[in-house]
Amino acid sequence: MIPELLAPAGSPEALRAAVEHGAGAVYLGWGAFNARRGARNFSQEEFAQALAFCRIRGVRVFLTLNILLSDRELPAALESARTASRLGVDAVLVQDWGLFDLLRQALPDLPLHASTQMSIFTSGGANEIAAAGCERVVLARECSKEETAAICKNCPAEIEAFVHGALCMCYSGQCAMSALIGGRSGNRGRCAQPCRLPYGVNGAAKGRRPLSLKDSCMADHLGELGDMGVACLKIEGRMKSPGYVAAVTGIYARLLEEGRGPTPQERETLERAFSRSGFTDAYWRGAKGPEMLGFRPESAEAPPDVEPPRREAGRVPVRFACRVAAGSPCLLTAEDGDGHSAAVSGPAPEAARNRALTAEELAARLSKTGGTPYRCAGVETALEPGLSLSAAAVNALRREALEALSAARARPPRRREREVPPLPEADCSEAEPRFTVSVVNAAQLTGGILDFRPARVYVPLELLAEIPSLPEAETEYCAILPRVWRDRDEDLLRRWLEKARDLGVTGLLLGNLGHFPLVRGGGWRLYGDYGLNVFNSRSLAWLGKRGLASACLSFELRFSQMRDLKKTLPAEAIVYGRLPLMITENCLMQNAGSCRCDQPNFLSDRTGAAFPLLPAFGHRTEVENSRPLCLSDRPDWRRLGLCYARLRFTTETPGDCVRIYRNYLEGAAPAGDFTRGLYLRGVE
Repeated sequence: MIPELLAPAGSPEALRAAVEHGAGAVYLGWGAFNARRGARNFSQEEFAQALAFCRIRGVRVFLTLNILLSDRELPAALESARTASRLGVDAVLVQDWGLFDLLRQALPDLPLHASTQMSIFTSGGANEIAAAGCERVVLARECSKEETAAICKNCPAEIEAFVHGALCMCYSGQCAMSALIGGRSGNRGRCAQPCRLPYGVNGAAKGRRPLSLKDSCMADHLGELGDMGVACLKIEGRMKSPGYVAAVTGIYARLLEEGRGPTPQERETLERAFSRSGFTDAYWRGAKGPEMLGFRPESAEAPPDVEPPRREAGRVPVRFACRVAAGSPCLLTAEDGDGHSAAVSGPAPEAARNRALTAEELAARLSKTGGTPYRCAGVETALEPGLSLSAAAVNALRREALEALSAARARPPRRREREVPPLPEADCSEAEPRFTVSVVNAAQLTGGILDFRPARVYVPLELLAEIPSLPEAETEYCAILPRVWRDRDEDLLRRWLEKARDLGVTGLLLGNLGHFPLVRGGGWRLYGDYGLNVFNSRSLAWLGKRGLASACLSFELRFSQMRDLKKTLPAEAIVYGRLPLMITENCLMQNAGSCRCDQPNFLSDRTGAAFPLLPAFGHRTEVENSRPLCLSDRPDWRRLGLCYARLRFTTETPGDCVRIYRNYLEGAAPAGDFTRGLYLRGVE
């Protein structure tokens, strides 16, 4: 079966271009709650018109509500979804757990799609969200051919994959670089794309762009995607022009229809439409490396509006049945292949004076559907001899039948609506939080921080796999599961978990939806990490229902938002440390030509700021903020109802860890260069 082709529609003009050039579905933003808030997007009137336009033409429409939402924003987001559902939107893309749960309960018949912002890249993660009521999963762009095939095989939900357009260096949904550097959150649809700027690795080659990837182009792999069962192929580009949408959609539609790869001319057209130093398909091939890097100079000319011819094949086939009999109004029925039909009547025919109307002439007149969304797929006539019917009358009959058919096709489905479900009554807030500690190496566990008796100590699972024992301490040891992994790693992770259990570890820190099925039933105490992007009270409640005993709140929340959350689950916040900006599939040190992951490495920007680079599981890289968050002298974080306050140690020496912990206990002023993070200023 040929996969659905999903095209971007950042404006009404782009939507029309996508539909006229062969898209099977479009995705668009309406209102303030979507991951491309800088696009032109749609007014409510334009949105309603777009839905009718697409439904008539057999093109599905998906609404993007795929950002993190605060408690104050959830009611408006729900109303947007209610309106869209009533108008007949075909599905809604969601990132936020709280909104997902709200929509699933309040609008039970509205199809939901898991946005790539949910960071799903394993069969377990896909199955988890499918079991919660999601009918389609948009996979992370980093998934290879083999990984995608495995998820298609193992998951009952439809799988959607990106096939063309921009690639982010960081896993979608896990990037805080734009937020922490400039206050514009990618998780809130306001990414300023700092990854496209020049940086140096370990102080060298500052003019290079080690975080800027070429655009993806999967035009050579469409057959593979279809054969493995990928249901939908997605083109990125809601910020792009209608000409770009037309060119790229038209080429991919032809390739799918004709079952072939692109010609040299089509490749050139794709590049002319937009590229960054060419294209890459490395992730699909299971590869990575510096050949993936590319950028578009600021001085580059705007891409031309390359537009292939409009496609006749995109019009809806319709069959006519016409009855013309003496003394009776003529009757015309129009039927599509989707179960819709419309019947209209016209004037009674007259006796022919000179030349009688023939069945061939009647069929020819009815077949003239040019200028409409339809193409004639056949005409059946029942014409009595010796009658005359004017061309104008036949044309009017055809026009009225197609208008009535359009009205039937545009009619939205009836869906149930329910009242907003209340939050649980539980209140897990505390007068003052207890400290937790996370470390990245064994040396940070030695010495004095354990003497302070933190409530929990979080240790990377891969570190626990290497050390022979853990120091005796009055604390709960918890393993930090890798934020990114693959299906093939899970046997190894399970072995490491048993080793951690033998060391005395009793808790696990989960940062991805795919962690839940990996560890469920193992007798562990489960805690949520920052990678889950908890932004509102309903997200806390939803994760609590999935078995978490506490959850770390997003560090993109303001203190006032944290305070006002209804804490149906014990809440934790990071109050010290270098906050993670990115986690990348590429090893940035290896891309720079010298992979020394066991030594200190850093990324430097044009201002001289240095961002430490830490190795992550699977030969990946985690980019840390240039300055540590420090709140030791501020009392406000203690009065937010938090149960736990985390000190996140990364580049600190064992002595630094002790000094900083003591500063927090004493309320001492921080030393050196530091930041207050986003807790006071918030994000756009």
